[in-house]
Amino acid sequence: MNDDSSATAVAESLRAELNRFSPGEKLPSSRTLVQRFRVSPVTVSRALSALAAEGLVILRPGAGTYRAPNHAARIGSIDTSWQQVALTTQDPDGPPRVVDASGVLANFATHAQDVIPFNEGYLHPTLAPERELTTALARAARRAGAWERPPVDGLTALRTWFGRGAGVGPAQVLVTAGGQAALTASLRALAPPGAPVLVESPTYPGVLAVARAAGLRLVPVPIDADGVRPDLLADAFSASGARVFLCQPLFQNPTGAVLADARRRVVLDIAHAAGAFVIEDDFARHLGHGDPLPPPLISEDRHGTVVHITSLTKPTSPNLRVGAMIARGPALERLRAVHFVDNFFVPRPLQEAALELVGAPAWPRHLRAVASGLRERRVAMVAALERELPGLLPKPVPFGGYHLWLRLPDGTDETALTYAALRTGVAISPGRPYFPAEAPAPHLRIAFAATAGPEEIVEGVERLSRALAETAPGL
Repeated sequence: MNDDSSATAVAESLRAELNRFSPGEKLPSSRTLVQRFRVSPVTVSRALSALAAEGLVILRPGAGTYRAPNHAARIGSIDTSWQQVALTTQDPDGPPRVVDASGVLANFATHAQDVIPFNEGYLHPTLAPERELTTALARAARRAGAWERPPVDGLTALRTWFGRGAGVGPAQVLVTAGGQAALTASLRALAPPGAPVLVESPTYPGVLAVARAAGLRLVPVPIDADGVRPDLLADAFSASGARVFLCQPLFQNPTGAVLADARRRVVLDIAHAAGAFVIEDDFARHLGHGDPLPPPLISEDRHGTVVHITSLTKPTSPNLRVGAMIARGPALERLRAVHFVDNFFVPRPLQEAALELVGAPAWPRHLRAVASGLRERRVAMVAALERELPGLLPKPVPFGGYHLWLRLPDGTDETALTYAALRTGVAISPGRPYFPAEAPAPHLRIAFAATAGPEEIVEGVERLSRALAETAPGL
């Protein structure tokens, strides 16, 4: 059991015992609690701090811990049914404003330690640069002015680093609090409420959640193994009058598709002819583990059509929420305004730490280690699928990213399969939340980045096979 879970357990135990003490009465000493629970002093300190944060105890350094006085008045149960009316749309002619994060939260669900995480999208701790991040944070804290307010657009050196990857200068770059914040800002900046927005089908549920929360009308554009289909993209622009198309040209989530070379310029020309923007979500730029990667779509943009989004989160840690939006022309000013209104700026210590990380000699070594680790896991997952579930193996297999997209047999109940898989000890992502409209067929996304390695992957696929045998016997 790690320190955090131990502290939680100690806090829960003490919370249950607080009624034994009168308000203001002293609790047992920290030394007594250490001996009783057989944990470290740090764990006891964390548990007591948690109770203090809840207002249940009072910490008096040098004197001990005391039960907090009872609050004189506590608000009882109240009737909040009126909020159902207040939270509905105020415009009867506009689209309903749906704030639903369930499709995203499913991939953040935590499970028991023996459950294999085929549903998560972040690196396993053995692949994450934890030591390098610790060093970067320590160095950043020692920098002169580390706690001064940063420029609204971000530190110039960090904007230069992000811009270099897209072939632009720092003046076209805004530092954001990760990729999700950039997606939110870009959709709000470029599309007014009620407007149609074209999205790939299927696509990342976080995009769908953001668009629906902003009151946008989602228009799906189907993709195939070579990315979005240009013929259907042109039809969608013509039929909807949309001025925004959001796509993931590199290792698309969930399919893993890479936009084919022959389609890249065509997609940009179609968008330009429609007077529309292309939001390029380049989330997987540092997650390749095979062939050389194509450059970002913005590098071929001749008209200011592309708004490029990138982030450091995926190849590092979910806690390093530092990313960038890149644009040119009046769109950049609109993006800057929305970003400033929402966030003011990204905290300077985090930007300084990001600079320390990407500027260190260890950074390229880390990226090579990530590529090697993801390749090893991908190979293990493909081999396990070939052995256990050959009919579900996707073709072609992506040479980057962290997941595989499986087409399930017709009639498969994704919900039943998800629960059956969890009972066998493997967490998976059903396909339905990835579609902006009706799903054409049942699917499943299984990810390998958060797994401990090949052995766990093999076990996970075997468990998945048992769950499929239970819910889709004809497979």
